[in-house]
Amino acid sequence: MFRSSPRVARPIASCVSKRNLARVASGFALPQSSSIASQFQNYLLVQRVAAARMASTTVKVPPMAESLTEGSLKEFTKQVGEYIQQDELLATIETDKIDVEVNAPTSGKVTKLHFQPEDTVTVGDDLADIEPGAAPEGGKEPAKEPAKETPKSEEAAPKQDQPAAASKPQEAAPKQEPKKAAAPPPPPQPKKEPAPQKESAPAPPSGSFSRSEQKVKMNRMRMRIAERLKESQNTAASLTTFNECDMSALLDMRKLYKDEIIKKTGVKFGFMGLFAKACTLAAKDIPTVNAAIEGDQIIYRDYTDISIAVATPKGLVTPVVRNAESLSVLEVEQEITRLGKKARDGKLTLEDMAGGTFTISNGGVFGSLYGTPIINMPQTAVLGLHGVKERPVTVNGQIVSRPMMYLALTYDHRLMDGREAVTFLKTVKELVEDPRKMMLM
Repeated sequence: MFRSSPRVARPIASCVSKRNLARVASGFALPQSSSIASQFQNYLLVQRVAAARMASTTVKVPPMAESLTEGSLKEFTKQVGEYIQQDELLATIETDKIDVEVNAPTSGKVTKLHFQPEDTVTVGDDLADIEPGAAPEGGKEPAKEPAKETPKSEEAAPKQDQPAAASKPQEAAPKQEPKKAAAPPPPPQPKKEPAPQKESAPAPPSGSFSRSEQKVKMNRMRMRIAERLKESQNTAASLTTFNECDMSALLDMRKLYKDEIIKKTGVKFGFMGLFAKACTLAAKDIPTVNAAIEGDQIIYRDYTDISIAVATPKGLVTPVVRNAESLSVLEVEQEITRLGKKARDGKLTLEDMAGGTFTISNGGVFGSLYGTPIINMPQTAVLGLHGVKERPVTVNGQIVSRPMMYLALTYDHRLMDGREAVTFLKTVKELVEDPRKMMLM
């Protein structure tokens, strides 16, 4: 701390109050050679810099979405006393649908963490305190020096320096006692063949067996999935209708154009894009498949937003391809590829998953042959795709082998009748078996 001289403090007293004068006298020394005005300006500048360094920035829980007001703190990436850069990840908050990342608004030292992992946090809560400008010693954190490799010559050196060990056998040689006369060898005896051994039962594995159990708390996404699935089971009058689809034409078309499509669009030509487009066309004739029940009313839509089920390590998510009816097959395939990558990378936003009027779930990628999907409420139907298997089928009176896929449509019988569900699924089957028909619809 500096002390102001009496000669300089008196003129300042005429400009500022006694309270401010005390602060000046205790915290700042004014050079005697400078003018009063410049001295006072310098004093204010120093005080602002000191205040900026000493003030702490409080990081708050950010807004997540209109429907989300709280989440669970998953982890802090920094601990108290550690330095963090501006925009560096500070914490991750787990919500019912996505993980929200909280970045540092400024560079500095973390001085306080207000919560512990797995605590419930609400939008606007104080999350952590950062002291701005508190750079680590030496600027940035020093990088760890790589371990020095020992030269091979040094490693081999100790092996060459062993004169004492080498001389021991030579010193011990004269002390050996003279050999005694060898006794005559015993007469040879007839060899006995070993008796055949009976096959014994394999010995039980040695060691102790583990019978421990482990309880793991369900994350928010898994809890939300469980709630929605139970809601679907308790609310909808679910019924499933099945059909089978000959995939020969689709496989031939993909084989013929896949290289050209990859060259032009950068995505692989899969099944999902064509099935999604077939569903949008079939929904024009059966609008109830794209409708929803709201209270005592039915909502009919003139657009089709296709929810695509994607499996992630944390659970199943359903990003939405919006206005799929206005997109081409390749455009739908591109959007599905983009959303699928975001889902697997954990980068989906709430906007990516909001809404949806119809769902497609492809269990065939995991080897499923047959199954009944569950309705994604408040939607009315879900289409389940399964694995493609070569099976014998009858074509024009001849038994031939064809690549076949089972299709399953689960629908809410409160809104859709059996005739509508069967007609919708049959139309999807016919469009996939002959994709040229899509050009006529």
